[in-house]
Amino acid sequence: MYSLTLQPYDYPFRRPLRTHHGLWKRRQGLLIKLSDGQREGWGEIAPLPDFGSESLEAAHEFCQGFQGHLDDGDIFSIGDRYPACQFALESAREALLRYPNPPLQPNFPYCQLLPTGEAALKRLQTTPNDHWGPSPCFKWKIAVEGMQQEQDWFQQLLQDLPPHSRLRLDANGGLSQEEAQAWLGACEGQPVDYLEQPRPPEAWQDLETLHHQGVVPIALDESVANLRDLETWLQRGWSGIIVIKAAIIGSPRRLRQLCQQFQPDVVFSSVFETRIGRQAALHLAQELQRKPRALGFGVLEAIGEERQ
Repeated sequence: MYSLTLQPYDYPFRRPLRTHHGLWKRRQGLLIKLSDGQREGWGEIAPLPDFGSESLEAAHEFCQGFQGHLDDGDIFSIGDRYPACQFALESAREALLRYPNPPLQPNFPYCQLLPTGEAALKRLQTTPNDHWGPSPCFKWKIAVEGMQQEQDWFQQLLQDLPPHSRLRLDANGGLSQEEAQAWLGACEGQPVDYLEQPRPPEAWQDLETLHHQGVVPIALDESVANLRDLETWLQRGWSGIIVIKAAIIGSPRRLRQLCQQFQPDVVFSSVFETRIGRQAALHLAQELQRKPRALGFGVLEAIGEERQ
């Protein structure tokens, strides 16, 4: 039996994040602590309802239902309606059982999130190249402004990238099929790691078509935001890249089982969680990410150093 303590948090982003889903100004979540009287473990509930997780209010109400006490049976029977709670409570339990040994950290670089739109150009132009280290990786959000304007900025962005850089473009499902094709054409032959979620999750046949064209790798993100959807895509035989947002995907135990069964090409990414959720996600990345791709945790510019 464990005692359960909840600690809400609410902080503004240092720089609001603009995506196809809108403007995101604040990060709210819950830190949770499990204790068995001798040991304690921390976890984090960092919901992302735009990606299909439960809301913060629903997560808070669900955890309050335990009335401060729960056991392993309670943790492992949390329903799929609460993926952020599944992740947080299982992670806290794992942290408690690992105590006092901290988890290993993956020896992968971080992909740095650039500001959206034209601000990305200023960021690169005003930052010395050696700030980014050797062979840096950057992520840039698209499908926020008009496509022609973004493609003009993209051409300038390619010129401003430090030497030996790689670039990831993330549309958050905001492109039409014709626009996605145009972006593939613009990316061909350029140092683009992948085009992330060009079409919305329901347009799965379009995503398959874009992937099989082989022009630029396609990565799934919103399409695989929870374990049920991830399993569906793996059973379809998806061989492309899968972005894992561990804090909202659900049970770490079941994620391990799927990765062991299907051996997908995964890259782990942040949902702007605090260092507690980040450490749990990085522990999973150490276990499950088979290729040395840059991790999507270079979000310092948005959330501030104190949250890292």
